[in-house]
Amino acid sequence: MKRRIWVPAVLVTVLALLSLDVAPASPGRTESRADRLVARMTLDEKLSFVHWDYDTTDPTAKVYLPGVPRLGIPKLRATDGPAGVTIHRPALAMPAPVALASSFDEGLAEKYGQVLGREGRAFGQDVIFAPMVNGIRVPQAGRNFETFSEDPLVTARTAAAEVKGIQSQGLMATVKHYAANTQENNRMGVDVKVDERTLQEMELPGFEAAVDAGAASVMCAYNKVNGEPACGNGHLLDGILREQMKFQGWVTSDWMATHSTDAITKGLDQELGIDVAVAIPPGGEVPGGKYFGDKLKQAVTDGTIPMEVLDRSVSRIVGQMDRFGLLDENKPPRPARDVAGGTRVAEEVAESGAVLLRNQDGMLPLDAATTDDLAVIGPTARTPKVTGLGSSYVIPDAATAPLDAIKKKLGGGAHVSYAEGEDIEGETIPASALNPAFTGGTVLQPAKSGVIYDGKLTVPEDGLYRIAARVTGGNGAILIDGGEPISIGEVFGKLTSVPLKLTAGTHTIKIAGGAVVDQPMTLDLRWVTPAKAQEAIDKAVATARQASTAVVFAYDDGAEGGDRPSLSLPGRQDELIKAVTAANPRTVVVLNTGSSITMPWLDKTRAVLDMWYPGQAGAEATADLLFGDAEPGGRLTQTFPASEQATPVAGDPERYPGVDGVLRQSEGIHTGYRWYDHKDVKPLFPFGFGLSYTSFAYEKPTVRRTADGFDVDVTVRNTGDRQGSDVVQVYLGPSPRLRLDQAEKALAGYRKVELAPGESRRVRIHVAERALQYWDTSADGWKLAGGERRVLIGSSSDRIRLSASVQADRPGKP
Repeated sequence: MKRRIWVPAVLVTVLALLSLDVAPASPGRTESRADRLVARMTLDEKLSFVHWDYDTTDPTAKVYLPGVPRLGIPKLRATDGPAGVTIHRPALAMPAPVALASSFDEGLAEKYGQVLGREGRAFGQDVIFAPMVNGIRVPQAGRNFETFSEDPLVTARTAAAEVKGIQSQGLMATVKHYAANTQENNRMGVDVKVDERTLQEMELPGFEAAVDAGAASVMCAYNKVNGEPACGNGHLLDGILREQMKFQGWVTSDWMATHSTDAITKGLDQELGIDVAVAIPPGGEVPGGKYFGDKLKQAVTDGTIPMEVLDRSVSRIVGQMDRFGLLDENKPPRPARDVAGGTRVAEEVAESGAVLLRNQDGMLPLDAATTDDLAVIGPTARTPKVTGLGSSYVIPDAATAPLDAIKKKLGGGAHVSYAEGEDIEGETIPASALNPAFTGGTVLQPAKSGVIYDGKLTVPEDGLYRIAARVTGGNGAILIDGGEPISIGEVFGKLTSVPLKLTAGTHTIKIAGGAVVDQPMTLDLRWVTPAKAQEAIDKAVATARQASTAVVFAYDDGAEGGDRPSLSLPGRQDELIKAVTAANPRTVVVLNTGSSITMPWLDKTRAVLDMWYPGQAGAEATADLLFGDAEPGGRLTQTFPASEQATPVAGDPERYPGVDGVLRQSEGIHTGYRWYDHKDVKPLFPFGFGLSYTSFAYEKPTVRRTADGFDVDVTVRNTGDRQGSDVVQVYLGPSPRLRLDQAEKALAGYRKVELAPGESRRVRIHVAERALQYWDTSADGWKLAGGERRVLIGSSSDRIRLSASVQADRPGKP
């Protein structure tokens, strides 16, 4: 299969995001092997390292560096990979990173990383652009599923473990997007105004943990931070990353996030991106340096930028290649793929990260032996929702439909009926509704781009429509009445289906796109009318009414390039669930969603199981959880708000999405559960929440100050009749001596414990010294927040079971 490149400028938001990082040259250090090699390079050879290139004939990587064969430096290949190796061919599709973080299990995060590392190496990659560690700040942010948590400790511990796992297999990890990239709306232009304390305490811990774990590279973000582009921000790249964090890798930009040639003097080592206004030829190599190519060559030649600066960046990159053995004569061998082993890990993550949100009267687990009449409803029950969309989209090796997994679990003795409930494919838009006519089929020849259609769409009635497009050989966007673009194409899956409210009458519709270099682009334009949507709901209600139990699968489509328009389930799914619960009170809802959602139907359901985007083993994991062959081990790493009006960013456009291109993080350190505590707002589900199929008791807490923090010991007992796991969470109260704004409580430590029925265990949770500190902006460093601090032990941020205290001051110190 030939490599495909998406070319037109209108598609910038759907291009794959890539990045790398490198090792800095410290003053006075011993000359390294990398330094000696760089000294032997020509100027053109040096320049070839500081921008990624593209080869339309090479299917092995999204981008590459050509290397210097005469010096024994090989080609370096890189690809995306937060939830699998995204190489546009079948690969292991892992559960979304947010599901991994919800397991609260670093051991599992390391195994997850090992799967990515082995896959990447087996596919011929050397660098993978993962993990994403930006904090979840905006509930509707489009890429929340790709990252970990609203809490910096959970993010940091998960990131460090995953980086160790990836790099244990010989693959270089790139941690992204540095920094303050917490929304997709206007991500390429927004200027994030954030104070230093908030930046250090809330956003940067994940990056610091990844650096401490040895991450080979860091990718800088699209947005500006306090007036300077993140990819040309000396304070971020040199002051914090290299001086404060002691980063020893190299920094690459996000796709086209380099803004100037002199960014190389401010800590950026490498450019990712090309000038997409220039047509890409259908075959061969394409230079990728807009600022770090000919412009940088001219600047070095005329002395505007010293050669030493270029040498430093190249040495950082070559130094990491040396660290990973890529310069050795006997290079590390590439392993074979382990699809079976990786799929087992994917299933374990899906089960351990699944969060049971509701379970009235012990509705779950269902008993396979007594379940004889089951209604399964929802499009993702038949067409599995495997991954999120955008550059993290993975074509799975294989993925079973949950409907089939449920039927297999029940065997032949039970009756299982199915209804779609929410029609997402619809039917071809009739010729009578489009003027001029649009017949579909081939719309662009290979490597061509432009406007595909510009005309009028006439709709018969007011209501919620679905505009759907099935595309091969390219991607593009649909604009109706000049509104938000609907991204379409293979990068987003085989079918794009977006709900849109339209009034009866005529609307403008424009479609633009670009074909891949090796085949034409085809497009089938479809829709679902309100009448057809109601027909699907009516069939689902009838199916549910005739069954003893109903299981409704609901979903959303988190994606790079845009935030969700609301926290509601897309389309008419809320209406569908309300109708089904009215017809059958024994209704279970399974969520395939990437972040928090509102649930106006919650009180009418018997159980709600959040599976996130569960990867290619998601169907098997879901069936095992529904029928009790596995336990839902996940806890929420983000707060679920009760309404869209009750979130840390609601009601203040300066906080989100920004005003005149400026976003102000005026909530400061009060984001996520800290904001809910601070404002005394009750969420739908709190941070850390998750039910189990058993129950637990906490007893006898003790706290002991240590040289590097403090230890909390507590006895945990399984009081139920099933084996299960719980996440013991330790929160720390404010310092009585600190006159700065503080959180009422902040997560300071946690530990997952699994117990047999009736078993009890003494569990120790170590809290690191950093939890007792705050960022002192006047001193530009971490300081102890002393005095007697409350220690709160619980199973979520609002279920505190035990309390104690710790004297934060070290013995003998005031």
